[in-house]
Amino acid sequence: MPHSPQTFSKLAEELIGDFRGIPLAEPARMKRRPTRELKDLIEALLVKHHIGTHSPEDSIREKWAEFVGPANATYSHVANIDPRGRLIILASHSTVGSELGMYRETILAKIRQLPGCGHVRELRIRAG
Repeated sequence: MPHSPQTFSKLAEELIGDFRGIPLAEPARMKRRPTRELKDLIEALLVKHHIGTHSPEDSIREKWAEFVGPANATYSHVANIDPRGRLIILASHSTVGSELGMYRETILAKIRQLPGCGHVRELRIRAG
């Protein structure tokens, strides 16, 4: 039965090293993390960034011209949904931005009906 070395906390290792007069071999602010399988990391990144799947932003972009009309869709586009559930919309003209602002609740109601978009709480219209 192979014997694995005992692992100590960072603080305990620093105290033992100070007692024995051994300097730390790593920076003081470095964090040790357990080694993880590469396949698990890749899978987590694929899920986090919606790679290979249909994201809520993609669903909204497909229907954007139907929601705001072709004229407004030409001068605006969906950027992203932030972690607080705010949909960021970039409008190229202030006129388009104010028109989208007038119909904010109607647009938001249509967006919430899309699959995977029920968590969108509000619209943020920015110049861009």
